[in-house]
Parts: sequence; C-alpha cells; structure tokens
Amino acid sequence: MRIAYLTGEYPRATDTFIQREVITLRKLGVDVHTFSVRPTGEEHMVGEEQKLERLSTFYILPVNPINLLLAHLSLLFSSPKKYIGAIKLAWSTSQPGFRGAFYQLFYFLEAGILAKQIKQRQIVHLHNHIAEGSGTVAMLASEMGSFTYSFTLHGPYIFFRAYQWRLDEKIKRALFVSCISNYARSQGMIFAPQENWNRMHIIHCGIDPALFQTVSHKKQGKNLLFVGRLVAAKGLLILLESLVILKRLHPDISLTVVGNGSEREHLEQMTYSLGLCESVNYVGYKSQSEVREYLQQTDVFVMSSFAEGIPVVLMEAMASGVPVVATQIAGISELVEDSVNGYLVPPGNSLELAESIKKLLNNSQIRETFGKKGREKVEENFNINHEVAKLHSLITNALQKNQQVQVRSCALAPLYK
Repeated sequence: MRIAYLTGEYPRATDTFIQREVITLRKLGVDVHTFSVRPTGEEHMVGEEQKLERLSTFYILPVNPINLLLAHLSLLFSSPKKYIGAIKLAWSTSQPGFRGAFYQLFYFLEAGILAKQIKQRQIVHLHNHIAEGSGTVAMLASEMGSFTYSFTLHGPYIFFRAYQWRLDEKIKRALFVSCISNYARSQGMIFAPQENWNRMHIIHCGIDPALFQTVSHKKQGKNLLFVGRLVAAKGLLILLESLVILKRLHPDISLTVVGNGSEREHLEQMTYSLGLCESVNYVGYKSQSEVREYLQQTDVFVMSSFAEGIPVVLMEAMASGVPVVATQIAGISELVEDSVNGYLVPPGNSLELAESIKKLLNNSQIRETFGKKGREKVEENFNINHEVAKLHSLITNALQKNQQVQVRSCALAPLYK
C-alpha cells in the first residue's frame, strides 16, 4: 500500500507524534511518502529523526512557476471534469471576503502541485494532519487528482473557526476521519451531518513506552518541567505566577522550559520582572532523546495550557513515571485522571496550579503512585504501536470498501444508460 502524508510544515520539533506515526506505518509495510506545504526551519532540526525526514519530504513551496503551470495544465487536460469540479469546490469552500478568496487561490494552486506529484508516484490515498490550511489543500488535491483522502482531527484551533475552514465539507468528502480523542470527535459531530458520524474514528496519538525509563522519586521534590511551544495558548504566564507563590515555601524550586515560539521574549521579560531569573531556565527546542533526559531529572511535569488536544508530551512524562499537573480542558481528562495519575486544575488559576504542584513536591509517595498509574494508562491506551495498528487497519478497510463500491458502480453503470 502506497500512501501520502501531508502537513503544513514537516517535520517540526513540536510534531514528533506525526513523525512517529509515519515511521511506525513504514514498519508495518506501508510505503509512506511525506509532503509538506512549507519547508521546515533549521530550528526544528534538533535530532537525526527530523533531518532524515526532511531529506525525503517533498515541499510544495517555494513554487517554480513553470512547474506550477505544467502541473495544472496536465490535470486540466487529463481530467477536465474533475479539474472544473475542483475549481467549483474551491470557490464554494472559500473563506469570506477578498482575503479569504486570495488565500483559497493559493491553496488551489498548491493542491495542483500536490495532486500532480501524487498521480506521478501512483499513490492511492492521501492522509492529512492538522485540518486547517493543509486540510484544504488535501481536499482540493483529492478532488482534482481522483484519489481518496482522509485527515486526523486534532483541535482545538480548528473548532474556533470550524465554519470558516469548512470542517463540515472536509468530513463529508473524507474517506474517514481519525480523531485523537472523544472530545475531538464530539466537536466534529457538531459540524458534520449525522450520516457522516460513522466515518469518524478514535485513533489516539501515542508514544512507545519502551523508550522511556521510569524515574525514581527522592523524598523532597524541587524540579519542574514544561515542554511545548512558547505561545499564549500554553498559559506559561500562569505557570510563572504559580512559581512566585511556590518559591515562598520552596526557595530552591526550579523550572526548565523546553521549546521555543513567538512568546519567548515576552516570557523571559516577565521572568525577570517576577524575580524568577535564577529559578527558570529556557533551553529552546530539544531532540526526542534530550527530552527523555530532561524527564529523568524531573519531579513534576506541568502543563498550564488554555487550549490543547491531548498533548503527547504529557504521555511522555507519564510513561517516564513523572507525575503531572495539567489543566482540565479539551481531551486532557481522557489521559490524566484527577487524583489517580495526576492532578487536573482549572485553566487560568495560578493559585490552584501552585497548590497541586506543592502537594506533589511535598509527598514522594503520591508522586510514586501517580507515576506508576500514569505509565499504566499510557501503556494501555496511548501506545503508538497499538494506535498505528488501528490506523493501518482503518486505512486498509476503508480503501478496500471504497474499491468495492467503485467496482459495483462500474458494473451497474450500463443499466442506467
């Protein structure tokens, strides 16, 4: 089976779950060709995994005008009906206003390049991660290229603008939709007609627990860890506020921040203003192996986000036996069970966040119990080998069913002439 994978930017240091999914599918014998709308910046090349994936990925941008023209002419002359259908689809699903039409034109042009490449490589199916801009490219490419497509529905950002991104149409036209959580599926059900609900399936993002050694918990904890993009949605300012509170009882407390993003400069300024410079260390993006090393030195992992799907980094912490404190939002409660394998706190509440962290720092027995239960949860429900096996079965069955439908349609066609 030969399939294509598309994202807006691949491979990124923050999207290791997609890279693991691709690699695991290849281990199952699937010939996966990776495509990306934009090239990946050097800051994301933090490990050999990213470097190897970048070498084998086809990048749509920047565009060679001659190749762009030839790709679209080829698609137009080989299947004019499908090409005109793709133009109509692009027009009907465009976001409102001049800006929306302008962006849709670019998505259409990008889709032509993608469709041409997929047809040349004789790829039978296209799967997309992150259903916003790259999801539109995937839908249009499928229409003009006569191959099937599917996508993984993550959230939460697409749910904020689901009508503008035409999530309903994307679900309707997809061969299937892989939802990372029950929460994500339920949000998709809001916008999809009832007859399309059965094509939305739960396939968790996952990790390989075997790669993570469990930590041993010393009597007194002091080391906190955050891993993720440094953007407003991650709520790091709330974590800094909670750190000010915690320092009164734990003057030697430390927070390591792994990641980068548009808010880094502002966060560093706030760290200085709050008098936390000696307690907070911003270390930038790190490779997967380096993140595992940081987890080995951690007493509590903290996720203070305002918006999430189900963060893979929480799975990594729990697989390492590190107790977690996370906000009770979106699908996080499907991974973190409050007072069983971690603590869940209201988003935006630095007092409750500090209180939960304090409980864990002061009690090694709770840290040990949460760590053990956390690893069990990941092994049972978020093991990438199990989840990708489900995805592989889903793709195989969906393609076989689609082929059978096409054969029946061809057989019945003479009856309607």
